[in-house]
Formats: sequence, C-alpha cells, structure tokens
Amino acid sequence: MRFIRRRLAFFLVTLWAAVTLNFLLPRLMPGNPAEALLAQYPHLQPQALHALTTLLGGGYHQSLATQYADYWRQVVTFNFGISITTSFGTPVRAMVRAALPWTLGLVGVTTVLAFVLGTLIGLVSAWRRGTWLDALLPPISVIGFALPYFWVGLLLVYIFNVILGWLPYEDAYNILTDTPAWNLTFIGDVLEHAILPGMTILITQIGLWILFMRNNTITVLAEDYVRMARAKGLKSWRIMWAYAGRNAILPNLTGFAMALGFVVSGAILVEYVFNYPGLGNLLLRAVEGLDYPVMQALFLLITLAVLFSLLVCDVLTAILDPRTRESV
Repeated sequence: MRFIRRRLAFFLVTLWAAVTLNFLLPRLMPGNPAEALLAQYPHLQPQALHALTTLLGGGYHQSLATQYADYWRQVVTFNFGISITTSFGTPVRAMVRAALPWTLGLVGVTTVLAFVLGTLIGLVSAWRRGTWLDALLPPISVIGFALPYFWVGLLLVYIFNVILGWLPYEDAYNILTDTPAWNLTFIGDVLEHAILPGMTILITQIGLWILFMRNNTITVLAEDYVRMARAKGLKSWRIMWAYAGRNAILPNLTGFAMALGFVVSGAILVEYVFNYPGLGNLLLRAVEGLDYPVMQALFLLITLAVLFSLLVCDVLTAILDPRTRESV
C-alpha cells in the first residue's frame, strides 16, 4: 500500500504541473486566439475583436488567478470552448469525441499487437540464440524500426493500391457510399480501410519490441535462477515462459506504457498520409491553423493518457516483481 500511495502522490503532483504548464504556455505567448483569428481574416473590422473574445471564452482581461480557476473547471468538465479555425464554431469536446474512436481503434490496436507479437518473437529468438532465426531477425528488426512512417505508408499504397488495386488508401471508410452504422457492411469497410495504415504502424514498431525483448531475455538467461531451473530438469517451455519471459518483459513495460499513452496523439504521419480522421490528423490541422483550444485539449489528453499508463505500469511492475515494492 505504501508503494501505491507514493505512486498516486507522484501522479497527482505531475498532473498538477502538467495542467498548470498547459495553462501558462498559451498565455505567455503574445496576443490571444481572437487576435490570431483576426490576423487570418484581415477583412474583419477591429470592432469584432471584443465579440470574438467573448465568443471564444473571453477572460483575457481577468486576473491570472481567476483565469487559472476557470481553466481547472474546463479541465474537470473537458470543456475547452469552440474551435477557432480548424472547424470554426464546433465544440472542441465534440471534435475530440468524434476523432478519438478512430485513433484508439487503429493506433491502439496496432500498438498492442506490435508489442505482443514483438515480445513473443523476441523471446523465441533469444531462446534459440545462434540459430538461423536469431541471425535473421535482428537486422530485419533494425531496418523496420529505422524506416520512416510516411515512406512505409507510401510504399504500401503504391504496391497494394496503385499496382495491385486490392486495398483503399484514403479515409476510414468510403464516405461516398457508406453511412456509419453498426452493420457488417460498414464494419467490413472500416476494417478494409484500416489495413494499410495498420500495416504501416505494425511494420515500423514491431522491430523495436523484438530487439528489446531479445536483448533482455539473453541477459536473463545468464542468471542463476534460470540455471537452477535447468538443473532441476524443468521443461524448456516452462523455463522460457515462467522464468526467462516473466523477468525479461519487466523493462519493456515502461516503454510499452509510454507508447500506449501516446496512442491518443495518434500516429500523425500515418493519419496524414492516409487522411485518417483520428486525433493525429486533428492535431496537425489544429497546429497548422493555430487553433489554440483544440491544441490545449489534445495536449492535456495526451498528458493524462501518458501519466495514467505509467501509473498502471508501476502497479503491474510491482505485482510481477516484488523486489520493486521492497526497494521503496
């Protein structure tokens, strides 16, 4: 319990610092969202500044303490006003709610799949060290991890869409013929459109987990408890899973928690290449359009997801490795 209390305290302090920083950064910049909108549309009259400021939440003339209290109310209710450029007049909460399922379905599933497959392949590769499998996987993993997202995505588009004509390459579904609904036709169309971006993320991420798990497992196999298990005559599969695998995966959990936390930001380049309507694409359009409310909401969402993932990772690590609890 002491371990969990300390981790919760760290989570709350970090959350407060992140929210405060997210509050201060836009206010340290010159001007405000209304002035940025006026700069993009010079034909508007200066008299519209006050009306726009009121429409976008106002409060810039208030004291910093009052603004800070109002900002915390926005955080608790996740109410960041309306979009000022990306989709003018649309509530930010509605925009995030519309894009979040697409990102979780695509980037979230492929991130988990890459971690699971990479961990299993890396474990088997280390267990069969010195064989052709172990000689082949590391260089392939390094090459896959070094390839940029956009290059792999464009290559897959060229092969499977331009040359073969098998798979679609744009949007999350056929926006001309399909209407979102819970039926087999629409679900099949969504899955078909997700194949190419999903393959792009899987190809570029799986190599990292293979290398990490392989190297960790090789280190663990030299430990005394593994030698003792072999001396006792335990079955090879039991040593590999229960002794080597369980301990070798521990260092990977923190990296996986970070990757899972950043899922909510979306794979920006992948979503941009495939015009996928996720949070990554939304964040890119918000940055290009200087849409401060959308950017603030997404940055806060990313921070919360990363902190929560790390908290869950710490708890899982403490469960799997009692030594962690004893050292605190």
